[in-house]
Amino acid sequence: MSRLWIVLLLLVVVWLFGPTRASVGQLPGVASWRVDPRHLPDPATTSPAGIASYFAGLTADQALALAREYPGVVGNLDGAPLALRYAVNGFGGRQIMALDRRGDGRIVEVLGDLAAAERVVVLIPGVDNTLADFDTGLGGVRRRAPAWQARQLFQRVGEKVAVIAWLGYDPPEGIRRAALREDRAAAGALALRRFVDGLVVDRPDRRIVVVGHSYGSVVAGRAAARLPAQVTDIVALGSPGLGVATRAQLGGAARVWAGSAPDDWTRKLPAIRVFGLGHGRSPVDPRFGALPLPAGDVTGHDGYFLSDTSTLAAIAQLATSRDGEIPRGASAMTSTAGSWISSRSPSSPGNAIVS
Repeated sequence: MSRLWIVLLLLVVVWLFGPTRASVGQLPGVASWRVDPRHLPDPATTSPAGIASYFAGLTADQALALAREYPGVVGNLDGAPLALRYAVNGFGGRQIMALDRRGDGRIVEVLGDLAAAERVVVLIPGVDNTLADFDTGLGGVRRRAPAWQARQLFQRVGEKVAVIAWLGYDPPEGIRRAALREDRAAAGALALRRFVDGLVVDRPDRRIVVVGHSYGSVVAGRAAARLPAQVTDIVALGSPGLGVATRAQLGGAARVWAGSAPDDWTRKLPAIRVFGLGHGRSPVDPRFGALPLPAGDVTGHDGYFLSDTSTLAAIAQLATSRDGEIPRGASAMTSTAGSWISSRSPSSPGNAIVS
């Protein structure tokens, strides 16, 4: 083999199997923001709590003027006043917490009264989701649309729960290299952690459930170890794997739940992770150690949020049940991986027993 072929082979190996890298995106218009003579807080280095503190020191007129001058920054800035972000991201009267039209686009929509909500559910979509199909779904299939999925869940929860459709990262396009690796998930995890930190700045008593569908579950898994304690539950639906072999390896104190339809194609994926390629053991595998979420009545990879599924009912119960308690006895509360359990200790995932 010639040296050229050896070099080309090595480049391919590095391209496929190199270490995971997270590329942190820049907010729209942030370059001008950073050189502003008013010494505005740097979004990359200032925590959401620091951002909130900065805006608390402004008058309402000053904050509004800043938002009008830098709408791309303020409208996507975790820790900035919620009402200001809604106003900047005006989107047909909807509550849009973040909006970036560059590239495939990013959008975060809130359903319900987030300012008053005691409990919040954050839905993270997977591969091929873009701003263009946020409402209509990939290929025009409604059940695939993040906005529609969030509305399905919002209809099942009470007024004290807010549901957020979080397309705050750049999912892979198609089942290609990016989907087989976790670079996009690692970048998404950084954005998710910052976003969730912003949710608890003014509501430290808030309880949050993070739900990742498909590749979105990989994002949640990468973030798990550093999510704040207010995140009591992480749910993986139709997951290709969370990048680790066991629940313990994820880190973090949140309970981890996993559900997969009997005919979900992700069940056929090989349980491998080799030098950055692949996502490891499926979280519905009992050896992983996740709590089983019912999905036996779901069909396909995109049916989890249909109105009559036990999965949708179960997520709603996680969001609304008292003290995180999971009730027994409901006929839909069954799963191919085991049974639901009752637990009042969301901070102790290792203590749960699956029957």
